Amino acid sequence: MPESFSHRKIIHIDMDAFYASVEQMDNPELRGKPIAVGGAENRGVVSAASYEARKFGVRSALSGVLAKKNCPELIFVRPRFDRYKEISKKIHKIFREYTDLVEPLSLDEAYLDVTNNKKGNPSATLLAKEIRERIFNEVGLTASAGISVNKFVAKIASDYNKPNGQKTVNPDEVISFLEQLPIQKFYGVGKVTTEKMFQLGIFTGLDLKNKTLEFLEKHFGKSGGFYYNVVRGIHNSEVKSTRIAKSVAAEHTFDTNLSSEIFMLEKLEKIAAELERRLKKHQISGKTITLKIKYSDFTQQTRSKTMPYFISDKSLIFETVKELLYQEKMKDSVRLLGISLSNLNTEIKKTVVVQLKFDF
Repeated sequence: MPESFSHRKIIHIDMDAFYASVEQMDNPELRGKPIAVGGAENRGVVSAASYEARKFGVRSALSGVLAKKNCPELIFVRPRFDRYKEISKKIHKIFREYTDLVEPLSLDEAYLDVTNNKKGNPSATLLAKEIRERIFNEVGLTASAGISVNKFVAKIASDYNKPNGQKTVNPDEVISFLEQLPIQKFYGVGKVTTEKMFQLGIFTGLDLKNKTLEFLEKHFGKSGGFYYNVVRGIHNSEVKSTRIAKSVAAEHTFDTNLSSEIFMLEKLEKIAAELERRLKKHQISGKTITLKIKYSDFTQQTRSKTMPYFISDKSLIFETVKELLYQEKMKDSVRLLGISLSNLNTEIKKTVVVQLKFDF
């Protein structure tokens, strides 16, 4: 590993079951009980689950029906995003007392570069412990942390001793840590890629490391180079206090499935209006419009069109979405519709702090 990277000290802080923990903190009657934050059980999808619910296999993105089947005692709680944002601001305020190099990934997790920190403490491990203690004492929630020489390893390490724990991977431990790691634990390796790697005989970091760059690029394209580097402890991405937004989106899940394009257009017009509001708020425009459709069987489809100029106006977005909607016949009734705008002008005009995507 290059010496310059071994000197970096990166902390990844991840709140424990954030949405669910906030609900349990605010409502003592929910403490110690299996809860799911999300829509009604007959229509909704789980956004977050308490650890009591996770024991029964309840996870985010699971349908409410299946979640209730797995855990008959499950309690559904409507999300309160304003409250989560309020708590998140308090947590990030604590982060910035230690370093200005804070990169938020979402409301409940962030990277901190504490190589040169405001406390003058050379130990990233002790700093992570102190930050977690302050979050608990000042906010009332628990957090987990991963500490290492780069963002990739720190992210993996934060999941190691959850909940309410932390793990440090020192510079001289990085390679052995990654070699022993099951491939599905690698950040960025999802289910589909995991299955493909299994078929290629890649089950651990060491198996991955034994593959040549040519082999990985042949089977995984551009991602092959990424896998080749990270398993060797090479991940040069810096902690950035702001991130360039790559897309802005708005979507809605319906209480009743929609089977008529006419009804869908009514909903899409409202979604387009919400998307315009967010774009105007951040002074963002884009060229690529994407229509997202989730059917009643939970299969998902996207249809996109790229314009020759930047747009942010509701009427232009809606007219394009209408064209995309009628591009082909619906294969089933629809439970969710969404519109996103990408290929943005943010790279040349404005840097914004994520997240910009919320359900409404």
